[in-house]
Parts: sequence; C-alpha cells; structure tokens
Amino acid sequence: MSIARSALLRASRSKWLAEQMSNRAFARRAVRRFMPGEKLEDALGACSALAAESFGTVLTQLGENLAALTDAEAVRDHYLGVLDTIKARGVPTEVSVKPTQLGIDLSADACFVNLDALATRAESAGGTLWVDMEDSTYVDRTLDLYRRLKATHPKVGLCLQSYLRRTPADLAALLPLNPAIRLVKGAYAERAEVAFPVKADVDEAFHTLAGDLLAAAAKGGAFPVFGTHDIGLLGRITTRAAELGVKDGAYEIHMLYGIRTGDQRALVRDGRRVRCLISYGKSWFAWYMRRLAERPANVWFVVKSLLPS
Repeated sequence: MSIARSALLRASRSKWLAEQMSNRAFARRAVRRFMPGEKLEDALGACSALAAESFGTVLTQLGENLAALTDAEAVRDHYLGVLDTIKARGVPTEVSVKPTQLGIDLSADACFVNLDALATRAESAGGTLWVDMEDSTYVDRTLDLYRRLKATHPKVGLCLQSYLRRTPADLAALLPLNPAIRLVKGAYAERAEVAFPVKADVDEAFHTLAGDLLAAAAKGGAFPVFGTHDIGLLGRITTRAAELGVKDGAYEIHMLYGIRTGDQRALVRDGRRVRCLISYGKSWFAWYMRRLAERPANVWFVVKSLLPS
C-alpha cells in the first residue's frame, strides 16, 4: 500500500479530523467534486439531470456506525421516503445502503428487518436494493443478511470487493442464488493477509472475478455490475462480455459522480448501461477520504480546484 493511500485511510478514521474538516468552507468546496450537495434534493436534482443524458443513478446517504436501534430505524424511514419519491418522480434511480447504518452492530435481526422493509419498497418502485460491503470484519454478517434477503426478494444486490483474498470463494458460494453483484476494488484499510496490498493484484483479481460473473450471466445465472473507473480494465471486461455473448443490457457499469465524467458519457454513447453513484448527507468525511485513497492523485486535482483561476 502506498504511503499516501495509507495516510488517507488513517485520516478517514479520525473523528477529530472529521469534526474539523466538516466545518471548513474549503473542505465543503473540495467535496463537491464527488457529490452534488449534502441534501437529498441536491442528489435527486443530479439524478434527474443525468436521466436526461440516458444515465441511471444509485443514491446513498452517507453515514456508518450508529449508537442506537432508533437511529437505524430513522435511517430506514428516510430511505423508505426516498424510494417513494423515486417512484413518484419516475427517475431511473436505485438505492444502496450500508448495514452499519441499519443496525448490524447492534442487532443482526433488527438490521434484517430494516433491510427487508427497504427491499419490499424498492421492488414497488421497480428497482434493486443494493447492500454495500464494508470492511472485512463485516463480510460474513453481510453475506448472511444477503442470503436471507435473497430468499424472498429476487431484486436485491450485493457489493463484493476484489481486494479481499476471500472474495473468489464468496462469489462461488453466491452464484447458485442467481445474484446481482456489484464488484468493486475495495477502499478500506486491511491487513496484507486479508487483502491484496499491491494494486496490480487487485486489478487482476477484479478481472478474474468479472470473468466469473460474465460466465454466469451468459447462462442467465447472475447480473454483474462493474464498479470501477479503470477504463482499461473496463475495456477488457466489455471485450470478454462480447466474447461470451453477454449483451450490454445484461450487465451494468457503476461509476461515482464527478469522476471521469467524459468517460462515463462515452460509455453511454457506446451503448453501455451506466449508473452514476450519487452520495449525499453531512457525514461525508470518512467516505471522502476513502475516495481520495482509491487514487491519491485525486488529491492534487482537488488542490488545483481550490486555487483561484
């Protein structure tokens, strides 16, 4: 792991830094590179604008570990309202949620009840509910939640991370469920025995896992989603999809708001199904630091964006 990436990931865990930076005007300006605003309406406005350009979108409210189940219920109720709004406006938007926001640290059963309510409402809105994967200590619990949800909700998706050494086995165990899987590289600080520390190994693991998902999709046994901004890697994956006869609509590409916007538009023009992941909320610091850590060169981009033109 590079020194810059390690430093950014350490910073993401600092409550003191989060409190300091969240109140700084320059930091709020910088974070707007990755999110249209802190309010839900800011995010929904971006969803509508992107829909006009033939993009789908995925919404997520920032925030992670909670202190009480009543807080998790409040998050659930917020997302229920979001799903109702999506349905009313007819925007091609889905929702992605973190188990830690819905109470997994406090009660796995309560977290499942919250997720079950959201999956039911997402189905009525015509979309998929996406369950995010957090750091490696949550993998087993999140997989269990997903299996329970999938038993009664066909349109529920799960995120898997290619940098975790265990992911090939996890994917193989999930494929009999005909899963929707959003494959990402991973953005948490992990020990070398848990996750690949070298980027090239993470990239190759991503490509291999993508091939496994596409092979399953060719037989109608999975819905793959590739969450990466690595255009070279996406080129290899789309080529493999064509070789296997997997049509463009049978998989998606998910990319973050504000990153490689030109490439996102080019993918749409080429007929790919692209969704833009849009985050909102006040608890953006840890998420923002992890976004920078994914590609530390983004730090210089942010610095330049803050300088007078």
